[in-house]
Amino acid sequence: MENAPHPSHRPEGGYVEDVSPGTGRRRPRASFASDAPEYSLDGRWSFRLAAGLHDLTPGFEQPSFAPDAGSGWTGIAVPSCWQMDGIPGPGRFGAPAYTNVTFPIPVDPPLVPDENPTGEYLRTFDVEDGFGTGTAVLRFEGVDSCFAVWLNGHLLGDGKGSRLPTEFDVTEVLRPGRNVLALRVHQWSAATYLEDQDMWWLSGVFRSVRLLSRPAGGIDDFFVHADYDHRTGNGTLRIDVRGDARLSVPELGIADADPAGPHTAAGIEPWSAERPRLYAAELATATERVPLRIGFRRIAVEDGVLTANGTPLLLSGVNRHEWDPVTGRTLTRETMLADVLLMKRHNINAVRTSHYPPESAFLDLCDEYGLWVVDECDLETHGFAENGWRRNPSDDPAWRPALLDRAERMVERDKNHPSVVIWSLGNESGVGENLRAMAEWIRDRDPDRLIHYEGDWDNCAYTDLYSAMYADYPAVAAIGAGQEPRTGDPAHDARRRAMPFVLCEYAHAMGNGPGGLRQYQELFERHPRLAGGFVWEWIDHGVAQRAADGTLYYAYGGDFGEPVHDGNFVADGLLLPDRTPSPGLLEYAKVIEPVRITARADGGGIEVRNLHHTRDTGYLRWTWLLEVEGEQAGEGDWAVAATAPGATGRADWPEALLKALDAAGPGERRLTVGAQLAADEPWAGAGHTVAWAQFAPAVEGAPDAARPGGGLPQTAPRFTPPATSGTAVPRRSGSTVTLGDAAFDTVTGTLVRLGGLALTGPRVDIWRAPIDNERRSPLLEQWLRAGLHRMRHKVLDIRAGEDTLTVRTKLVPAGLDVALLADYHWSTAPGGGLVLTLDTAPTAPWPVPLPRLGVALTLPGALDRVSWFGLGPGEAYRDSEEAVRVGRYAATVAALQTPYVFPQENGNRRHVRWARLTADPAANASGTAGGGGAVPGLAITGAPWFDLTAKPWSTEALSQAAHTCDLRPDGRTHLNLDLEHHGLGSASCGHPLQPRHELAALPARFTLTFAAIGPEAGEGAG
Repeated sequence: MENAPHPSHRPEGGYVEDVSPGTGRRRPRASFASDAPEYSLDGRWSFRLAAGLHDLTPGFEQPSFAPDAGSGWTGIAVPSCWQMDGIPGPGRFGAPAYTNVTFPIPVDPPLVPDENPTGEYLRTFDVEDGFGTGTAVLRFEGVDSCFAVWLNGHLLGDGKGSRLPTEFDVTEVLRPGRNVLALRVHQWSAATYLEDQDMWWLSGVFRSVRLLSRPAGGIDDFFVHADYDHRTGNGTLRIDVRGDARLSVPELGIADADPAGPHTAAGIEPWSAERPRLYAAELATATERVPLRIGFRRIAVEDGVLTANGTPLLLSGVNRHEWDPVTGRTLTRETMLADVLLMKRHNINAVRTSHYPPESAFLDLCDEYGLWVVDECDLETHGFAENGWRRNPSDDPAWRPALLDRAERMVERDKNHPSVVIWSLGNESGVGENLRAMAEWIRDRDPDRLIHYEGDWDNCAYTDLYSAMYADYPAVAAIGAGQEPRTGDPAHDARRRAMPFVLCEYAHAMGNGPGGLRQYQELFERHPRLAGGFVWEWIDHGVAQRAADGTLYYAYGGDFGEPVHDGNFVADGLLLPDRTPSPGLLEYAKVIEPVRITARADGGGIEVRNLHHTRDTGYLRWTWLLEVEGEQAGEGDWAVAATAPGATGRADWPEALLKALDAAGPGERRLTVGAQLAADEPWAGAGHTVAWAQFAPAVEGAPDAARPGGGLPQTAPRFTPPATSGTAVPRRSGSTVTLGDAAFDTVTGTLVRLGGLALTGPRVDIWRAPIDNERRSPLLEQWLRAGLHRMRHKVLDIRAGEDTLTVRTKLVPAGLDVALLADYHWSTAPGGGLVLTLDTAPTAPWPVPLPRLGVALTLPGALDRVSWFGLGPGEAYRDSEEAVRVGRYAATVAALQTPYVFPQENGNRRHVRWARLTADPAANASGTAGGGGAVPGLAITGAPWFDLTAKPWSTEALSQAAHTCDLRPDGRTHLNLDLEHHGLGSASCGHPLQPRHELAALPARFTLTFAAIGPEAGEGAG
């Protein structure tokens, strides 16, 4: 019999494989604080990890039981995930395991393996006489994945639904004085089949535990309904209360009133993510007082457009898992606040709580600081897709109570948060009548919010939004124009075409990327039907570990011996595991900035397009900065009139700027316009930059129109090699050929010395350490099949002219005949320096694009300081260069690296005009930089631009490393100077790279000038 009950080793374990959501629990209700007494049970608990139901401790729940260390009992923190105990380092209680889709247990619902790690928890606590004079309630905020609980030896019940609260009435069993609380928590249970959410499998009491006093005549539950009418400015308030309570809202003149009202107030300031206006209120009875924070707002669909408070709403969001690299899914309020502040400071306005309701405190912060929230149910059955969705709980009537229970507990807990504007049924759970039942229950309970679910996109029969994941640009454009393919059912098709469209996941932020964000944003802003989207995802889920030498690194799937895992697919966030913003987050922040600054077509000033939903631009302080060749030539404040939300304003260039332009000397000019906070905001201090743009002013004075963000042409233009000095003559001397103060190897034709600087190269290089978007797409296999990682250099000819040296080479991969010709033309430059003009051409059409095209050279490791004039300060690539601007920058080679969890190509500085590599002046002065002598530096100039990457390890080492701890400086500085790179894209789980960002193997010419510079040289033109 397929669904026959499993013969448990102990009768008390029957609930583990029961599809019911639990027994003995109180009905769901809102999460709120009050003045009623409560007692935190967080802290150190006694703990034993059992191997399964066959390995339980008899009688451990009895008050007389004494934990014995000899029997495996020890201590553990509550809240915590037991697999994370000991991190960083070996875990004391098993190890984390990561899968994306595939279940880590056999798919045989509701059965689970006998090997089922089970945590036995004990906590003794004292209660004063008189605590809980009404009802005493034991509340668990989150336990993964299934548990049973006893108090003073009495079985209270059991529960499932890991990321949802569970409450038990303990009035009859709670004693004055000593009490003993016992839990048995199972890693695997029937609930596992509902919680396959692309994250680490972790277990335990991972959220707080509290004992609550619910006074007689108190407030057990309530539901705030605070509507806003944008046409009248009126707010309507009514509160459904379980109990005889009175309502006070002092700001609205409501005092000791019936909560049911309805109460209408004029001149209401509505709640929005930009202006999260909360009205302080209080519900009170004779025995309890509950403080409230009420936000008036209305979320709706009007003519196929998502609106908030009557205004179209564009979501610039992220998907957020709860994660900390040391504590797993157990987060402090400080960590949650850090997330919210980072989101606000990077222009993010919305969060999808993937794929479960978050800790309640996070929603409190969203209410306070302002974020639109899609609250997602604790449901994902993705692993059933591996078996053709057979026996999927979403369409099995036996599982309906469990799915409805999860929907009810989410809605009841979070219903009073104004930030929550959309309920999501869950994620990647296929289709089925149980999902429809969840939607019907939610709509009946809370008709004022919208319902989302992505998995049934063909019909959208029970949702309010049309949603999809990772749709590419053409598909999104078609949907925006209402021209998407029809569904099978004409009625469903008509309903879906009347819906707003949301990309609930897009732009997979895995490793180096995502690229192509600007193209999505342009579509969102062009088509009102497109309500925006949520980048996947917020943070890399790396687990902190230490290498043998103590170096900290972050582990991913497979690092803990999992037989089934999905590798580093768990590291796909806009934050590195330590919450350092990645270049991808900086790019996203620039792309979604709420104010667009562009140069006017008439050249007389700027246009300001205000993309805010609620705020005008009056809260911003405007500045300008003029630079010539990267040096400041003027700056000042600028009085720019406020622009209303959704409107476009204009401003003339300030007189001080025009005077600075007239006075500026010759050279490349850049004007940067900034919009900063004029005063402190709750989420950032005055001076924080909200938006900016950079322009290239013409020499005559009036700035020319230019694309914001320091954008420049996608490829360097063709150019003529610089004129030579005509004085240097190539001379052969033994194994070298000299040209001026440069020496070349007569066998390889490579440069080996320039003045007093020893170096190796430059040689043509087309390979880079593959990024995740290449490793997880067909492209890497194509590159490897084409042998791009094993190119061999063949010198065909070394020819000395009157004042030039030409080295003709061919690059061919081992085992294949696809070839690239490369001619190095060397000459000396007027005023000194060595000029390389490089011509490359394929001998026949190539079947694949190139990873990069440029030259690589190796310098002494002492040259670990880099200064440059070009785009910066961060890394950039051809489809990810919005967040950088033209200027002068300096950094150490170490600081140029981006420590992606899985090592890969990183650190490219784009469109560099000149660069200098020098040694630490202090090391040079002491003689330690060069092993006893000062090391000359190297100046490089492009004609006009090149891309620069400097690393303390080779590309080969970077390609072979599995973790950051595998990378060790090798005593050299490895330099890549590129004409161009292949784009980044988002193909690890997203759109393919746009053809215009591919680096085709075509004939190309590339010119660089090299010069050795004195050890004392610092920043300056090359």
